[in-house]
Amino acid sequence: MFSDRITFARANESVAERQKDGLKLRITIDGKTYEAEVEILEAEETAPEYPAYPAAPPPLESAAMPEPIVAAAPSLEAGNGANECRSPVTGMVIKVNVAAGQAVQSEQVVAVLESMKMEMHIAAPRAGVVKNVLVAPGSSVKVNQLLVEFE
Repeated sequence: MFSDRITFARANESVAERQKDGLKLRITIDGKTYEAEVEILEAEETAPEYPAYPAAPPPLESAAMPEPIVAAAPSLEAGNGANECRSPVTGMVIKVNVAAGQAVQSEQVVAVLESMKMEMHIAAPRAGVVKNVLVAPGSSVKVNQLLVEFE
């Protein structure tokens, strides 16, 4: 008589001995032995039936790409650009370094903007006198918004 030994993955001692021809099991658990007869059911000869896969969707037709709409970019120097400073970005005014009537040099920083956690220094386009300051610290500005006018 041929026997197999099967070890279970339990903390306590669990060993089963099976006799192949008699289909009897001898199981030892915590030192106590049990005998049991087991009936092994034969697997079905046919494969189980599964529902049919849904039909594949029809292939997509490639469409022509529409022509891109090209709009003119807003000019940073609308009007007379030599007499004004405009915002190059959407952001917030952090600091204004000039006041109306103040003389400025070319490329002198007139305001500081913050956009996306970065500071941008806005410089005067030319030397001159400030005519009007149109923003204050803490105010929001849009792209191409007028910040400072010069005489």
